[in-house]
Amino acid sequence: MARCDACKNDYDKSFQVLYSDGQTYTFDSFECAMHLLAPVCQTCGIRILGHGLESTGQMFCCDHCAERAGIENLRDRA
Repeated sequence: MARCDACKNDYDKSFQVLYSDGQTYTFDSFECAMHLLAPVCQTCGIRILGHGLESTGQMFCCDHCAERAGIENLRDRA
């Protein structure tokens, strides 16, 4: 069995995620994976589980949050 990197649960159905930086993480649920790896909106602080928006290295959950941070050129839809 493998121990979850987020909650430390030892679970026989755990899985691994190879992240873009080359690091491998072990999780017992998608919830734990999202909690540990999902980016955070720079404005409101929620975890971004969809595509989100990015500008100058900052992540936003939506156009509204990007505009609140002074980013004018992003849109949720074209």
